[in-house]
Amino acid sequence: MRLRHITGSEEKIYECPIVIKDYKENKGKWNSVFSNENPIFIEIGMGKGKFIIENAIRYPERNFIGIERYSTVLLKATFKIASMAEIPANLKLICMDASELPEVFEKDEVSGIYLNFSDPWPKDRHAKRRLPSRNFLSLYEKVLKPEGCVEFKTDNKGLFDFAMEELAPAGWETEYVSYDLHADDKAMKDNIMTEYEEKFSALGNPIYKYIIKKNKH
Repeated sequence: MRLRHITGSEEKIYECPIVIKDYKENKGKWNSVFSNENPIFIEIGMGKGKFIIENAIRYPERNFIGIERYSTVLLKATFKIASMAEIPANLKLICMDASELPEVFEKDEVSGIYLNFSDPWPKDRHAKRRLPSRNFLSLYEKVLKPEGCVEFKTDNKGLFDFAMEELAPAGWETEYVSYDLHADDKAMKDNIMTEYEEKFSALGNPIYKYIIKKNKH
């Protein structure tokens, strides 16, 4: 689906106080940005922000950074944040491409990564652009703590099958896999839904999820 550009969105997003402009300057110093030593979790492709905002509210003992490539989409998230009575102190946002991760975060600086309903990039020639591809898994490894996890959710069966096939060649292993997340009562107790998840699950679409760690063997 083609995004409709909002004129001036590149400038307007920085009117929101938690959107970080010079984000590369904070590499290795993100705990100073939050003024604490709490673990840092990032969501890549945060969309309109429901998931990352609810995480920040639910887990005040963690720091969260929402990453969105498109300023037009991020702007919609800032509108949602502006309407809040109190903005979570443990939440920051960045407008950037995921390929920049090693330029923004130091080795072992991130405790967990969330990928939610990522663009499937259906054409084979675009496989390297898929966020659960081995290409991106190698980038996550550069910033993630050794015990850190990547959590991925999608309603796209083809993308999920692709993601599962990428794990072994990239040296990752599964901690959890579900081909129907919403049928797993235990997993759903802690599940925070994104806007897309609410939409697709309401249509009866199964939601696929994995949690993976880097293989230490």
